[in-house]
Amino acid sequence: MNRRLSSILLACLLLAGCAGGKSSQSTTLFDFGSAAPAAAMADPPQAPLPALVVTDATGSAALDSERMFYRLNYADALQARSYANSRWSTSPLQMVTQRLKSRLAQAGVKVLSPSDAPVGVPILRVEVDDFIHAFASPAQSEGQLVLRASLFYGHALLDQRTFSHVTAAPTLDAAGGARALAASTDAAASGIVAWLGGLNLNTR
Repeated sequence: MNRRLSSILLACLLLAGCAGGKSSQSTTLFDFGSAAPAAAMADPPQAPLPALVVTDATGSAALDSERMFYRLNYADALQARSYANSRWSTSPLQMVTQRLKSRLAQAGVKVLSPSDAPVGVPILRVEVDDFIHAFASPAQSEGQLVLRASLFYGHALLDQRTFSHVTAAPTLDAAGGARALAASTDAAASGIVAWLGGLNLNTR
C-alpha cells in the first residue's frame, strides 16, 4: 500500500503544473499549432469531395472550457485531474472543430457553416467522447481521443462512425500531452476524410 502511495506522489511531482503546483507560477497556454499540410493521408479519397456543412463539435462540459485534464490510469482511472498552471488557448471542442475544418479544406472540401449553406448540402456533426492526457504508468503517457462522426442529408442519417486514436506523448507533462492530442486529432481528421471519400457523396 505504501509503495502505491509513493508512486502516486512521485507522479504528481513529475507532472509539471499538477494540482498541487505553486499558484504564483504563470499560466502556460497550449494549442494544436499550425495546420501544416499532412505529409500523407491514409486511404485518400478517390474523387473530390462535395461541399459540406461542418457544425461545431459537441461534448461534455469539461471539454467546453480551457482546462487541461490528465488521468492517472494506473492509480485511479475514474478521476480526471487538471493541470494548475497550464491551459488550452481555447476549448478542446473549438480546437477539434477548427482542425477538422482545416484538414477537410486541405482535402478539397468546400467547408460551409450552417448559416451559409444552401438546402441539400450534407451536414457533418462530430461529438467528442474522450479527449485526455492519460498516464498508463509514472513513466508512460499518451493523448487519447475518441469521437463520433455522423453525416446527415437533411434529417436523414447517411452514416456514422467512431474514430479512436492514441498517440504516445513525447514528454510527461502538459506540453507532451498537448502534442500527443494534436497528433491524435490529426489522425482522426485524416480518417474522417477517408471515410467521407468512400461514401460516394458526389452521386447524391
